[in-house]
Amino acid sequence: MRLEADAFADIATPSGVMRLHLLRPAAAGRFPAILLYSEIYQVTAPIRRTAAYLAGHGFVVGVPEVYHEYEPAGTVLAYDTEGTKRGNDLKFEKTVAAHDADARAALDHLRDHPASTGALGAFGVCLGGHLAFRAALQPDVKATACFYATDLHGHTLGAGGDDSLARAGEIAGELLMVFGRQDPHVPPEGRAVIHERLAALDASFEWHEVNAAHAFMRDEGPRYDPELARFGYDAALALFSRALR
Repeated sequence: MRLEADAFADIATPSGVMRLHLLRPAAAGRFPAILLYSEIYQVTAPIRRTAAYLAGHGFVVGVPEVYHEYEPAGTVLAYDTEGTKRGNDLKFEKTVAAHDADARAALDHLRDHPASTGALGAFGVCLGGHLAFRAALQPDVKATACFYATDLHGHTLGAGGDDSLARAGEIAGELLMVFGRQDPHVPPEGRAVIHERLAALDASFEWHEVNAAHAFMRDEGPRYDPELARFGYDAALALFSRALR
């Protein structure tokens, strides 16, 4: 499906103005909306391509700049040592409450977008996988795809840590959880913690572990696995089509 030209909205949050990058189909009509969370590097070229891929399948997609309090609008951190350090430093500096407020502001904007049906989902990779999990705590998010969500098993997101797994019983929608078995950021014991918690809650979730490293969805660098990335996208699109249309 052909896309409209890229656009963005600068929206108000309790911690300042946040840029939300927007992609949507060019076709007439209204579409479900997906809040897409990036890695620690913000809206890089691979993340923009992910947004375009999802939007091209019939969704309004919004990608927030998760570190808007700390970096000027439009900032993209590089996939290098300096960019990684900056992204990780901010990951542990920003509070979970600020992330939650950002999520609510972005979801409200997507719900009210003129091209949106108001049906809401979330999608995220790496840091974004965890932030998408937290977005799923919002009662109007009906479907969420989390790829190799970091810091979830150790409760270490943000200043002072997080309560994401503790609050998992609040998730009303469906979850898709995908991990790479060769991912050192979410080792086997960490994956077990997450799975056991969701299973104990009898949550509505789909679980996949694939033979891949961390960031296997990112279409740059040596860890990219196109075949497994397609599997991940297909699983997410199946979820969104079932739950949001």
